[in-house]
Amino acid sequence: MRRTIASPRAPKAIGPYSQAVVTHHVPGMQMLHAAGQIPIDPATGELVEGDLTAQAERVMENIAAVLEHAGMSFAEVVKTTVFLVDMADFAAMNKVYGRHFGEHRPARSTVAVSGLPRNVRVEIEVVARIGE
Repeated sequence: MRRTIASPRAPKAIGPYSQAVVTHHVPGMQMLHAAGQIPIDPATGELVEGDLTAQAERVMENIAAVLEHAGMSFAEVVKTTVFLVDMADFAAMNKVYGRHFGEHRPARSTVAVSGLPRNVRVEIEVVARIGE
């Protein structure tokens, strides 16, 4: 069984994909696999201008909206992947990331890439689990 997530508080998918998909692995346990979020303001459809901090903040707000629409929060995230165009932005991204996750510490990979959609500086995807 699977359910597609489409939160109006996160940017609409700009291609043939979903914001996230929730799958039911066993009774009582669901996994959310979210597409990478980039710093698009869902209200305007425009990219957030500014430095890495401003972009990362919008990305985390978009992720929060997708999780919330699925009935989840950052507390259920078990794995993240962060894509950065410039590893010099790592500290700024990490500060925003840490503020949103608080004491929760999912597994994380951070990858330097040569480019991201719409020439943004950061993209983050998450996997979350709810239930036992």
